Amino acid sequence: MTGYRCGACGNKTRFDVTETKRVRSFQHFSLGGEMTVEEEEILAHEIERVVCRWCGSADAIEEIDADAAPEAGGESGA
Repeated sequence: MTGYRCGACGNKTRFDVTETKRVRSFQHFSLGGEMTVEEEEILAHEIERVVCRWCGSADAIEEIDADAAPEAGGESGA
């Protein structure tokens, strides 16, 4: 899984992500009119912009492997 890190302030947890998705979904409507999505296939996906929620930087955002083990001495309490 891909995550983000702000090179300006070190944030790894809070970002505003603007993205565009094109999906095909199987929508199931109950007789009462309630809709649930039972299947969804992503046909196209584009990340347009990532902005750090802490410092507002968009130029210093780095993609990281979010499944990797945490760094020693990394961020705490966020």
